[in-house]
Amino acid sequence: MRVLVIGGTGFIGPHVVRLLSEQGHDLTVFNRGRSAADLPTSIRRISGERAALPAFRAELAHLAPDVVLDMYAMTATDARAVVETLASIARRAVAISSQDVHRAYGRLRGTESGPPDPVPLDEDSPLRERLYPYRGETPRADDDPERWADDYDKIPVERVYLSRLDLPGTVLRLPAVYGPGDNQHRLYDHLKRMDDGRPAILVDERAAGWRWTRGYVEDVAAAIALATTDERAAGRVYNVGEPEAYSARDWVRRIADAAGWDGRIIAIPPDRLPASLRFDLNTTQHLVSDSSRIRRELSYAERVSPGEALARTIAWERAHPPAEPRPFDYAAEDAALAALDGVS
Repeated sequence: MRVLVIGGTGFIGPHVVRLLSEQGHDLTVFNRGRSAADLPTSIRRISGERAALPAFRAELAHLAPDVVLDMYAMTATDARAVVETLASIARRAVAISSQDVHRAYGRLRGTESGPPDPVPLDEDSPLRERLYPYRGETPRADDDPERWADDYDKIPVERVYLSRLDLPGTVLRLPAVYGPGDNQHRLYDHLKRMDDGRPAILVDERAAGWRWTRGYVEDVAAAIALATTDERAAGRVYNVGEPEAYSARDWVRRIADAAGWDGRIIAIPPDRLPASLRFDLNTTQHLVSDSSRIRRELSYAERVSPGEALARTIAWERAHPPAEPRPFDYAAEDAALAALDGVS
């Protein structure tokens, strides 16, 4: 199968591209060329801005991709650039979306009113009623590195990709993804404390039982590759994520067990915590996704065991700490712990 990948050199993309290449597919990656990625030399590369995609129409038509996989559509404009260019060239399109389209995400962040939505959230659960979840009342300056967040929203992206009969779309809603290459370093803050020999990890008691669906990057990549190459995915929306959504406390314990740390995990009232450790979200709203549809329809299953997934992630985090050191106020954490021990 001939696959055109838009993006593909960030965190998840290289895992997807390598897997598709191992499966014998003919791949072309179109991106800005600003991110280095260890991709097979057989992969065809085209450098260009997404907004300029129509200028590459003749070249892309010559490649005649069967499927276009859009790894990085952040706005409806991003999605339209792909759809309008490839509609009469490719047969199908696959777009990467997020859990954050759900109304539950708005209720978690406090931007949507109402009682918590029931979980797990399936593909037909209500979507957010308020668009642009990270847009404030005052627009960010044009030179602000976070300017993209004002226009970010996966709901309009989904609408574009699911609206074209001449380019049937598939949407994959991803969970919190962790693993080697994670530019957010989701495990790092806990792991650093463990490796520094801290006696305890402090958790905001409001978040201790809060549950969130996660996914290991190689498993998520396998789900994306499956939806890209399976014709049955046309016109469908799929949640992706591990079948068990761990609470914040249980997640830290799993990291601890995999890292060989036997300290305490302690839930503390927010008014006794350092400000940097407070979890100021509506934790009555869990963010748990039901991924049974992709398992049932496409026979998806995880490829990496939970223990191995954490072991690989921990090894990578230890070898690749964040480029900019994160502040850790151990003195404030010690004071909070001492105050708690004094009360008890």
